[in-house]
Amino acid sequence: MADPTQPTDAGDVLSQSEVERLLAQVAEQENSVTVVKQGGDEKETKSKESIQPYDFRHPVFLSPSELRRLRIRHEEFIRGLAARLSIYLRLEFTLQMSKLQTITYQKFAEALPNPTHLSLFKVEPLRGIGVLDIHPRLGLTIVDRLLGGPAHSIAADHDFSEIEMALLDQAVQLILGEWCNHWTSVQELRPVLLGHENNGQFLQTAPHDTIMLVLAMEAKVGDCLEQIQIALPCFTLEPLIRKLGHFTEEEEKTNLPVPAALKWNRNFDEVPVPVTAMWDDVILTAREVANLKPGDILPLDPRSTRQVKLRLANMPKFEGNLGTTGGKWAVAVTGTMKSIPERF
Repeated sequence: MADPTQPTDAGDVLSQSEVERLLAQVAEQENSVTVVKQGGDEKETKSKESIQPYDFRHPVFLSPSELRRLRIRHEEFIRGLAARLSIYLRLEFTLQMSKLQTITYQKFAEALPNPTHLSLFKVEPLRGIGVLDIHPRLGLTIVDRLLGGPAHSIAADHDFSEIEMALLDQAVQLILGEWCNHWTSVQELRPVLLGHENNGQFLQTAPHDTIMLVLAMEAKVGDCLEQIQIALPCFTLEPLIRKLGHFTEEEEKTNLPVPAALKWNRNFDEVPVPVTAMWDDVILTAREVANLKPGDILPLDPRSTRQVKLRLANMPKFEGNLGTTGGKWAVAVTGTMKSIPERF
Protein backbone atom coordinates (compact mmCIF):
# COMPACT_ATOMS: atom_id res chain seq x y z
CA MET A 1 0.00 0.00 0.00
CA ALA A 2 1.43 3.38 -0.96
CA ASP A 3 2.31 5.94 1.67
CA PRO A 4 -0.45 8.58 1.62
CA THR A 5 2.09 11.27 2.51
CA GLN A 6 4.13 10.57 -0.66
CA PRO A 7 2.84 11.53 -4.08
CA THR A 8 2.58 8.47 -6.39
CA ASP A 9 2.95 10.47 -9.54
CA ALA A 10 4.63 13.72 -10.51
CA GLY A 11 1.28 15.11 -11.48
CA ASP A 12 -0.43 14.29 -8.18
CA VAL A 13 -1.36 17.25 -5.93
CA LEU A 14 -1.24 16.94 -2.13
CA SER A 15 -4.37 17.78 -0.24
CA GLN A 16 -4.38 20.35 2.57
CA SER A 17 -4.51 17.61 5.25
CA GLU A 18 -1.52 15.81 3.69
CA VAL A 19 0.49 19.06 3.63
CA GLU A 20 -0.32 19.72 7.27
CA ARG A 21 0.64 16.13 8.17
CA LEU A 22 4.00 16.53 6.44
CA LEU A 23 4.67 19.83 8.21
CA ALA A 24 3.80 18.25 11.57
CA GLN A 25 6.22 15.38 10.91
CA VAL A 26 9.02 17.79 10.02
CA ALA A 27 8.39 19.90 13.12
CA GLU A 28 8.35 16.76 15.29
CA GLN A 29 11.66 15.60 13.83
CA GLU A 30 13.24 19.02 14.43
CA ASN A 31 12.10 19.05 18.10
CA SER A 32 13.17 15.47 18.91
CA VAL A 33 16.50 13.76 19.47
CA THR A 34 17.36 10.08 19.33
CA VAL A 35 19.28 9.01 22.44
CA VAL A 36 20.92 5.72 23.40
CA LYS A 37 19.70 4.11 26.61
CA GLN A 38 22.01 2.87 29.33
CA GLY A 39 23.75 -0.27 28.07
CA GLY A 40 23.81 0.90 24.47
CA ASP A 41 21.36 -1.72 23.16
CA GLU A 42 18.20 0.37 22.85
CA LYS A 43 17.39 3.80 21.50
CA GLU A 44 14.52 6.15 22.18
CA THR A 45 13.28 9.49 20.96
CA LYS A 46 13.05 12.42 23.36
CA SER A 47 12.12 16.06 22.93
CA LYS A 48 14.93 18.60 22.82
CA GLU A 49 13.42 20.41 25.83
CA SER A 50 14.02 17.35 28.03
CA ILE A 51 17.72 17.22 27.06
CA GLN A 52 19.99 19.20 29.38
CA PRO A 53 23.52 20.19 28.35
CA TYR A 54 26.34 18.79 30.45
CA ASP A 55 29.80 20.33 30.68
CA PHE A 56 32.28 17.55 31.50
CA ARG A 57 34.97 20.13 32.25
CA HIS A 58 32.81 21.87 34.88
CA PRO A 59 30.27 19.30 36.05
CA VAL A 60 27.48 20.46 38.37
CA PHE A 61 25.29 17.96 40.17
CA LEU A 62 23.07 20.46 41.99
CA SER A 63 20.13 22.24 40.42
CA PRO A 64 19.58 25.95 41.19
CA SER A 65 16.70 25.11 43.56
CA GLU A 66 18.82 22.54 45.44
CA LEU A 67 21.72 24.98 45.70
CA ARG A 68 19.34 27.64 47.01
CA ARG A 69 18.04 25.27 49.71
CA LEU A 70 21.59 24.40 50.70
CA ARG A 71 22.54 28.08 50.85
CA ILE A 72 19.61 28.86 53.17
CA ARG A 73 20.46 25.87 55.36
CA HIS A 74 24.13 26.88 55.61
CA GLU A 75 23.32 30.52 56.33
CA GLU A 76 21.35 29.29 59.35
CA PHE A 77 24.29 27.04 60.28
CA ILE A 78 26.74 29.97 60.13
CA ARG A 79 24.59 32.12 62.42
CA GLY A 80 24.24 29.31 64.94
CA LEU A 81 27.95 28.44 64.78
CA ALA A 82 29.02 32.05 65.38
CA ALA A 83 26.88 32.15 68.53
CA ARG A 84 28.22 28.77 69.76
CA LEU A 85 31.86 29.74 69.22
CA SER A 86 31.35 33.13 70.89
CA ILE A 87 30.03 31.37 74.00
CA TYR A 88 32.72 28.70 73.83
CA LEU A 89 35.58 31.21 73.59
CA ARG A 90 33.87 33.85 75.77
CA LEU A 91 34.73 36.34 73.06
CA GLU A 92 32.88 37.65 70.04
CA PHE A 93 33.41 35.32 67.10
CA THR A 94 31.98 36.51 63.78
CA LEU A 95 31.40 34.38 60.69
CA GLN A 96 30.34 35.39 57.21
CA MET A 97 29.75 33.19 54.18
CA SER A 98 32.17 34.08 51.40
CA LYS A 99 31.15 31.37 48.91
CA LEU A 100 29.21 28.16 48.49
CA GLN A 101 30.15 26.33 45.32
CA THR A 102 30.72 22.95 43.67
CA ILE A 103 34.19 22.18 42.29
CA THR A 104 36.22 19.08 41.60
CA TYR A 105 38.27 17.51 44.37
CA GLN A 106 41.49 18.17 42.46
CA LYS A 107 40.80 21.91 42.15
CA PHE A 108 39.84 22.10 45.81
CA ALA A 109 43.07 20.40 46.90
CA GLU A 110 45.20 22.58 44.61
CA ALA A 111 43.62 25.78 46.00
CA LEU A 112 44.38 24.92 49.63
CA PRO A 113 47.09 27.08 51.24
CA ASN A 114 50.38 25.49 52.28
CA PRO A 115 50.84 24.97 55.14
CA THR A 116 47.32 24.62 56.50
CA HIS A 117 45.45 22.56 59.08
CA LEU A 118 43.09 19.97 57.61
CA SER A 119 40.78 17.82 59.70
CA LEU A 120 39.43 14.73 57.97
CA PHE A 121 36.02 13.62 59.19
CA LYS A 122 33.13 11.36 58.40
CA VAL A 123 29.45 12.04 58.98
CA GLU A 124 27.72 8.89 60.16
CA PRO A 125 25.71 7.23 58.65
CA LEU A 126 26.57 8.94 55.35
CA ARG A 127 29.34 7.65 53.12
CA GLY A 128 32.34 9.70 52.04
CA ILE A 129 35.01 11.73 53.83
CA GLY A 130 34.82 15.48 54.39
CA VAL A 131 37.56 18.02 54.91
CA LEU A 132 37.57 20.94 57.37
CA ASP A 133 40.22 23.51 56.54
CA ILE A 134 41.27 26.03 59.23
CA HIS A 135 44.07 28.47 58.59
CA PRO A 136 46.94 27.78 61.06
CA ARG A 137 46.97 31.40 62.25
CA LEU A 138 43.26 31.18 63.13
CA GLY A 139 43.76 27.77 64.73
CA LEU A 140 46.60 29.00 66.94
CA THR A 141 44.57 32.09 67.90
CA ILE A 142 41.67 29.86 69.00
CA VAL A 143 44.09 27.70 71.01
CA ASP A 144 45.61 30.80 72.60
CA ARG A 145 42.15 31.96 73.67
CA LEU A 146 41.33 28.52 75.10
CA LEU A 147 44.51 28.77 77.18
CA GLY A 148 43.39 32.13 78.59
CA GLY A 149 45.10 34.42 76.08
CA PRO A 150 43.68 37.66 74.62
CA ALA A 151 43.12 36.09 71.14
CA HIS A 152 45.67 38.29 69.45
CA SER A 153 46.88 37.10 66.06
CA ILE A 154 49.60 34.52 66.50
CA ALA A 155 52.25 33.93 63.85
CA ALA A 156 51.92 30.47 62.33
CA ASP A 157 55.66 29.79 62.32
CA HIS A 158 55.56 26.33 63.89
CA ASP A 159 53.66 23.08 63.64
CA PHE A 160 50.89 22.28 66.08
CA SER A 161 52.00 20.54 69.22
CA GLU A 162 50.00 17.62 70.63
CA ILE A 163 48.38 19.88 73.24
CA GLU A 164 47.50 22.51 70.64
CA MET A 165 46.13 19.80 68.34
CA ALA A 166 43.95 18.38 71.10
CA LEU A 167 42.56 21.81 72.01
CA LEU A 168 41.85 22.67 68.38
CA ASP A 169 40.13 19.31 67.91
CA GLN A 170 37.62 20.39 70.57
CA ALA A 171 36.73 23.45 68.48
CA VAL A 172 36.59 21.27 65.35
CA GLN A 173 34.19 18.89 67.09
CA LEU A 174 32.01 21.85 68.04
CA ILE A 175 31.95 23.09 64.40
CA LEU A 176 31.09 19.68 62.99
CA GLY A 177 28.55 19.02 65.74
CA GLU A 178 26.79 22.29 64.96
CA TRP A 179 26.72 21.39 61.25
CA CYS A 180 25.11 18.04 62.05
CA ASN A 181 22.60 19.67 64.42
CA HIS A 182 21.25 21.79 61.57
CA TRP A 183 20.26 18.61 59.72
CA THR A 184 18.46 17.01 62.67
CA SER A 185 15.05 17.80 61.19
CA VAL A 186 16.05 15.87 58.04
CA GLN A 187 18.25 13.07 59.44
CA GLU A 188 20.18 12.31 62.61
CA LEU A 189 23.93 12.74 61.93
CA ARG A 190 27.06 12.18 64.00
CA PRO A 191 30.55 13.56 63.15
CA VAL A 192 33.64 11.37 63.55
CA LEU A 193 37.18 12.77 63.33
CA LEU A 194 39.48 10.55 61.27
CA GLY A 195 42.81 12.38 61.18
CA HIS A 196 44.79 15.48 60.26
CA GLU A 197 46.89 16.78 57.41
CA ASN A 198 48.87 19.98 56.82
CA ASN A 199 49.33 19.83 53.04
CA GLY A 200 46.52 19.62 50.50
CA GLN A 201 48.78 17.84 47.99
CA PHE A 202 48.84 14.77 50.23
CA LEU A 203 45.05 14.44 50.46
CA GLN A 204 43.71 11.18 49.06
CA THR A 205 40.17 11.05 50.43
CA ALA A 206 38.39 10.96 47.05
CA PRO A 207 39.11 10.58 43.31
CA HIS A 208 40.33 13.75 41.57
CA ASP A 209 37.13 14.13 39.53
CA THR A 210 34.81 13.89 42.56
CA ILE A 211 32.47 16.89 42.81
CA MET A 212 32.75 18.65 46.16
CA LEU A 213 30.41 21.12 47.82
CA VAL A 214 32.69 23.73 49.40
CA LEU A 215 31.48 26.20 52.03
CA ALA A 216 33.96 29.02 52.67
CA MET A 217 33.53 31.35 55.66
CA GLU A 218 35.44 34.40 56.83
CA ALA A 219 36.08 34.06 60.54
CA LYS A 220 37.12 36.89 62.86
CA VAL A 221 38.13 36.53 66.49
CA GLY A 222 40.08 39.23 68.26
CA ASP A 223 42.30 40.82 65.61
CA CYS A 224 42.62 37.62 63.55
CA LEU A 225 40.70 37.42 60.26
CA GLU A 226 41.12 34.16 58.34
CA GLN A 227 39.12 31.56 56.44
CA ILE A 228 37.39 28.32 57.39
CA GLN A 229 36.33 25.85 54.70
CA ILE A 230 34.11 22.78 54.90
CA ALA A 231 34.19 20.47 51.88
CA LEU A 232 31.99 17.41 51.39
CA PRO A 233 31.54 15.16 48.35
CA CYS A 234 28.24 15.75 46.60
CA PHE A 235 27.44 12.02 46.73
CA THR A 236 27.67 12.31 50.54
CA LEU A 237 25.00 15.00 50.53
CA GLU A 238 22.67 13.31 48.02
CA PRO A 239 20.47 11.61 50.69
CA LEU A 240 20.18 14.88 52.64
CA ILE A 241 19.37 16.93 49.54
CA ARG A 242 16.74 14.41 48.48
CA LYS A 243 15.12 14.36 51.92
CA LEU A 244 15.43 18.15 52.20
CA GLY A 245 13.44 18.57 48.98
CA HIS A 246 10.64 16.29 50.25
CA PHE A 247 10.76 17.94 53.69
CA THR A 248 10.47 21.43 52.17
CA GLU A 249 7.49 20.42 50.02
CA GLU A 250 5.69 18.81 52.97
CA GLU A 251 6.52 21.79 55.16
CA GLU A 252 5.01 24.18 52.61
CA LYS A 253 1.84 22.06 52.50
CA THR A 254 1.38 21.34 56.20
CA ASN A 255 3.06 24.23 58.02
CA LEU A 256 0.78 26.92 56.68
CA PRO A 257 0.60 30.06 58.79
CA VAL A 258 -2.18 29.66 61.35
CA PRO A 259 -3.49 32.80 63.01
CA ALA A 260 -2.75 32.79 66.72
CA ALA A 261 -5.78 32.41 68.96
CA LEU A 262 -6.72 35.56 70.81
CA LYS A 263 -6.23 35.39 74.57
CA TRP A 264 -8.02 37.65 77.01
CA ASN A 265 -5.85 39.67 79.34
CA ARG A 266 -7.40 39.34 82.79
CA ASN A 267 -5.87 42.64 83.86
CA PHE A 268 -8.71 44.28 81.90
CA ASP A 269 -11.50 42.49 83.81
CA GLU A 270 -12.31 45.46 86.06
CA VAL A 271 -11.67 48.29 83.56
CA PRO A 272 -14.95 50.24 83.03
CA VAL A 273 -15.86 50.89 79.37
CA PRO A 274 -18.76 53.26 78.61
CA VAL A 275 -21.20 51.77 76.05
CA THR A 276 -23.63 54.01 74.14
CA ALA A 277 -26.19 53.27 71.45
CA MET A 278 -26.84 55.93 68.81
CA TRP A 279 -28.52 56.37 65.47
CA ASP A 280 -28.61 59.38 63.18
CA ASP A 281 -31.95 59.55 61.43
CA VAL A 282 -33.64 62.74 62.72
CA ILE A 283 -32.77 66.01 61.01
CA LEU A 284 -33.95 69.26 62.61
CA THR A 285 -33.38 72.89 61.74
CA ALA A 286 -31.55 75.15 64.11
CA ARG A 287 -34.85 76.93 64.97
CA GLU A 288 -36.54 73.60 65.79
CA VAL A 289 -33.65 72.58 68.01
CA ALA A 290 -33.81 75.96 69.79
CA ASN A 291 -37.58 75.54 70.41
CA LEU A 292 -37.30 72.01 71.86
CA LYS A 293 -38.74 71.63 75.37
CA PRO A 294 -39.63 68.78 77.68
CA GLY A 295 -42.67 66.84 76.45
CA ASP A 296 -42.00 67.37 72.73
CA ILE A 297 -42.17 64.22 70.56
CA LEU A 298 -39.68 63.53 67.77
CA PRO A 299 -40.92 61.25 64.98
CA LEU A 300 -38.48 58.37 64.16
CA ASP A 301 -38.32 56.26 61.02
CA PRO A 302 -38.98 52.60 61.99
CA ARG A 303 -35.93 51.60 59.90
CA SER A 304 -33.69 53.53 62.29
CA THR A 305 -34.29 50.88 64.97
CA ARG A 306 -32.41 48.42 62.75
CA GLN A 307 -29.47 50.77 62.22
CA VAL A 308 -28.28 51.32 65.77
CA LYS A 309 -24.56 51.94 66.30
CA LEU A 310 -22.94 50.74 69.49
CA ARG A 311 -19.96 52.75 70.67
CA LEU A 312 -17.33 51.53 73.10
CA ALA A 313 -15.60 54.48 74.75
CA ASN A 314 -16.93 56.73 71.97
CA MET A 315 -15.52 54.38 69.27
CA PRO A 316 -18.06 52.80 66.85
CA LYS A 317 -17.59 49.01 67.09
CA PHE A 318 -20.92 47.17 66.52
CA GLU A 319 -24.21 47.39 64.65
CA GLY A 320 -27.51 46.25 66.11
CA ASN A 321 -31.29 46.40 66.31
CA LEU A 322 -33.23 48.36 68.90
CA GLY A 323 -35.66 46.43 71.08
CA THR A 324 -36.69 45.67 74.65
CA THR A 325 -35.91 42.95 77.16
CA GLY A 326 -37.16 42.61 80.72
CA GLY A 327 -39.07 45.86 80.39
CA LYS A 328 -35.91 47.79 79.41
CA TRP A 329 -34.58 49.17 76.16
CA ALA A 330 -31.90 46.95 74.64
CA VAL A 331 -29.81 46.56 71.50
CA ALA A 332 -29.27 43.16 69.82
CA VAL A 333 -25.78 43.09 68.26
CA THR A 334 -25.96 41.98 64.61
CA GLY A 335 -22.42 42.65 63.36
CA THR A 336 -19.16 44.52 63.72
CA MET A 337 -18.06 47.68 61.99
CA LYS A 338 -14.76 49.39 61.39
CA SER A 339 -13.51 51.47 64.27
CA ILE A 340 -13.33 54.89 62.66
CA PRO A 341 -13.06 57.79 65.10
CA GLU A 342 -15.67 60.41 64.44
CA ARG A 343 -15.46 64.09 65.15
CA PHE A 344 -18.19 65.83 67.05
